[in-house]
Amino acid sequence: MPKSSSTAIKSQNGVFQRLRPRLRQLAVVEPEEMPALIWSFVYFFALLCSYYIIRPMRDEMGIAGGVDKLQWMFTGTFLAMLAAVPLFGWVARRFPVKRFLPYVYYFFILNLIVFFGLFKSDITHAYVARAFFIWTSVFNLFIVSVFWSFMTDIYDNDQAKRLFGVIAAGGTAGALTGPILTASLITPLGASNLLLISIVFLAIAVWCIHRIIAWRHSFCRVLHPDHSTEAESFAARDQVIGGSIFAGIRLVFSSSYLIGVCFLILFYTTLATFLYFQQAQLVRDAFDDPARRTAVFAAMDFTVNFLTVITQLFLTSRIVRKWGLSWGLALIPVFLGIGFMLLGMVPTLGLLIVVQILRRAGNYAIMRPAREMLYVVLGKEEKYKAKNFIDTVVYRGGDAVSAWAYSGLKAAGLSLSALAWIAVPLAGIWAMISFRLGKRQAELAAIKTSVQD
Repeated sequence: MPKSSSTAIKSQNGVFQRLRPRLRQLAVVEPEEMPALIWSFVYFFALLCSYYIIRPMRDEMGIAGGVDKLQWMFTGTFLAMLAAVPLFGWVARRFPVKRFLPYVYYFFILNLIVFFGLFKSDITHAYVARAFFIWTSVFNLFIVSVFWSFMTDIYDNDQAKRLFGVIAAGGTAGALTGPILTASLITPLGASNLLLISIVFLAIAVWCIHRIIAWRHSFCRVLHPDHSTEAESFAARDQVIGGSIFAGIRLVFSSSYLIGVCFLILFYTTLATFLYFQQAQLVRDAFDDPARRTAVFAAMDFTVNFLTVITQLFLTSRIVRKWGLSWGLALIPVFLGIGFMLLGMVPTLGLLIVVQILRRAGNYAIMRPAREMLYVVLGKEEKYKAKNFIDTVVYRGGDAVSAWAYSGLKAAGLSLSALAWIAVPLAGIWAMISFRLGKRQAELAAIKTSVQD
């Protein structure tokens, strides 16, 4: 290894070493992991900040595109997801990860530039508004899915258990910062100029990708200067993934493990939709004033984000390391089952708000990082292609099906209490699937470790 490279690495580590005592209070961080952890945190922060800056514009475009057309915009989002999966598969099979990851974000940056031009040209056709609504809905799921694919590729199983909670907190911080920037800058800058700020944060995310990849190569050279096997293992991660453009779909349906992840997602979206619809009905019945309803939702969002970031920083990694991934995955569905039981007995707005806040915070802080750990033990194609299919098509498909299912049960005359009791066994099945997936992940991790040894 060149002497200059070694000196540079030592200099970087010296800077990050000063931050280590504070980070050690949040997670078990090794000195050589500090740069990657900080850049991963900033990466996720920039990513979600970029999205949450333009999210209010998406909601406004949904209204501008026609409230009576919203169901078609949701359908359009699902179809766009179906089209995006083979396109992503094509890119992934032709380019190595270190090249196609920036390409994904460059593509979305280009899209934002196009929308910026359309908005500046005063083109106010409803089709532009609908296109932006659909694009933003795809953008959200896609960039987060690709982010976690990259994280599961960078970190091994032990590192994921220790660090994913802190990394997820970066996204929560970005989700808190984005709306603040929008609220502060919308009046002096105008809505269309906010797209440029969103682009800046996406560019920061791309910079972080390059820094993380550079760290991975430096980490390999420093730890294994004379061991070609380890070096080759790291180098293999930067090779072209290859495979069919539809490999993600094939991999999902040929793996009982990935099918289990699909069911986990479907039960999650079903119960989240049930609770959301119940929330909408109870809030509507409790408040006539739209401003008061908005204030209730804003207070819920703030509370959720506050609890999320505290839990991610101080509890997530400890829960997973102490109780294991199985309980990390099953904890929220078990809690939600208890919450639905209580709502079945006392279907009040106050109780529902408490259950909804704790569910959302628990999902963002514990369930989501634990869910991403399921992919750490898989191959590159599963991490990028299969995961992308599950996080986009399966997720949005679950949203659509569960929404129609809830509406059908409500139209059949079932009360909120009855619907809550129907959700209880679904939560039990979700918890069982989650627990078994955690056990299977541990088995796969053990097999992977034995093979490497």
